[in-house]
Amino acid sequence: MSFTPPTADQILAIKVSAGIDEIAQHERFAAATPDLVEAIVEGAGAFAAGEWAPLHRAGDQIGAKCSDGAVTLPPGYVEAYKAFVEQGWNSIAGSPDFGGQGLPFTLATVALETLGAANMGFTLLPMLTVGAIEALEHHGSDAQKALYLPKLISGEWSGTMNLTEPQAGSDVGALRTTATPISDGPHAGKYRISGTKIFITFGEHDAADNIIHLVLARTPGAPDGSRGISLFIVPKFHVEQDGSLGGRNDVRCVSIEHKLGIHASPTCVMSYGDNGECIGEMVGHENGGLRAMFTMMNSARINVGSQGVQIAERALQQAVGYARDRVQSARAGSPDKTPVSIIEHPDVRRMLMRMRALTEGSRALLYYTAGQVDRGALGNEAAQKRAELLVPMLKAWGTDIGCEVASLGVQVHGGMGFIEETGAAQHLRDARIAPIYEGTNGIQAADLVTRKLGYDNGGVLQSLMAEIASEMEDVPEVAALAKDAAAIGQWMSTTASLDDKLAGSVPFTTMCAVAVAGWQLARQSRASDLHAKIAVTKFFNRVIVPEARGLGSSAMAGAALLYDLDTEALIG
Repeated sequence: MSFTPPTADQILAIKVSAGIDEIAQHERFAAATPDLVEAIVEGAGAFAAGEWAPLHRAGDQIGAKCSDGAVTLPPGYVEAYKAFVEQGWNSIAGSPDFGGQGLPFTLATVALETLGAANMGFTLLPMLTVGAIEALEHHGSDAQKALYLPKLISGEWSGTMNLTEPQAGSDVGALRTTATPISDGPHAGKYRISGTKIFITFGEHDAADNIIHLVLARTPGAPDGSRGISLFIVPKFHVEQDGSLGGRNDVRCVSIEHKLGIHASPTCVMSYGDNGECIGEMVGHENGGLRAMFTMMNSARINVGSQGVQIAERALQQAVGYARDRVQSARAGSPDKTPVSIIEHPDVRRMLMRMRALTEGSRALLYYTAGQVDRGALGNEAAQKRAELLVPMLKAWGTDIGCEVASLGVQVHGGMGFIEETGAAQHLRDARIAPIYEGTNGIQAADLVTRKLGYDNGGVLQSLMAEIASEMEDVPEVAALAKDAAAIGQWMSTTASLDDKLAGSVPFTTMCAVAVAGWQLARQSRASDLHAKIAVTKFFNRVIVPEARGLGSSAMAGAALLYDLDTEALIG
């Protein structure tokens, strides 16, 4: 299960799809010179291959362990995380005001992508911290930023997102955790937090010195539903005004989940206020938690979309290695009956080409999205809206691709892929969570058609698809898909009922994502002049793009078909 960082393809995607040279022309990101960009990509690759990849298998086989509320990571993980912090990989895009390097989000994205391909479960630790940083940067007070951001940006402290409760899955408005104001004593002005949260990634562990939990809760008399939730900082250890650690807060891990995959990542059941002394402080305004939550979720959804790319890259590498080494049968139709490596057989080659095309296509979408995020951060409102439009496409299609590529990787291995010892099954097990968490892919598609499609009265999507169609006149498959997506988007914006939009939202999201990916691959192909990129792009645009275009009928089929069977008939 060796790992080779996909450095060359990442650099190409950063240059062409993210447009890093243009981003670096702005004074804020002037440090992102070509030499520095390559140094970061190559350095992250070397670190990931040397420090995190060797722990990948042990993370799956040994996993995180919970005993008496304390969670320990597998051997080697704590040391690897300390090295990650010491080398500054967590601080790439952090604000210089709080010790960060102030570089583009695109470069932080490549570090997480590489680390995740080396060890997806482990990379959830810094990934969740990124969401906490984003929330505090946008919604925290100056005092909160000064106290918490330096250690979060460095990675010395980690962060979590505490949204889900046993009775409230995707319906955040149904949460019951409470926050009661404290009027006197040493914690006056803060809140007593009481409740239980589930599915809390790295809610407890032994790698960071402190864990900063961001917890959604209700204050007394808060409105029902999502309008009545507020966000609170709840540290594992209290933090003194000078930044030093105080006593243990009344927060504990009750248990960790036994999961299908990502065993290195402890998914915790967290209890707040068992003894009535869990202390938290509000972030932003009372009942303003929903806005802060969306800030966290937007960041997390981009990085989860990246996880699809990560696991696809790792599964692809393993499948290619196995297919190259496994000798079996002569190639069909060949006069030479000498057995050959299975990589020479047409069907295996079909699977490997599909795996590579999907991996590189989803990477192209990832870095195009990251580049738009950076432009938005520089004040480009059109880019910011486009980035928000792209996020559900990236999260949904990117993670679907991760599952498909990992599944094909098992298939390439044949019967050995179904055997745990080869490691191919781990990729599929790890990949399967990504379409579920941070908002299921159905929720992403619903977000696209009910919220993002309405940006500028549909103009944001129409502008994107028109740009693709215009630039891809010499790639008719991509141009046709973009035109179809634009037409369906227009129908959804003006004619379709809400039920019809939701019924067609998943295939429509795929169509849009594939159009953007095909466009960006074509742009990379033109810029690189590499035979491999040209061949992969041709396969993507002649095989993957027509499949996506064929989803148009499904996108417009309407909701009536889904309800032809009433509920009783549906369940038999």
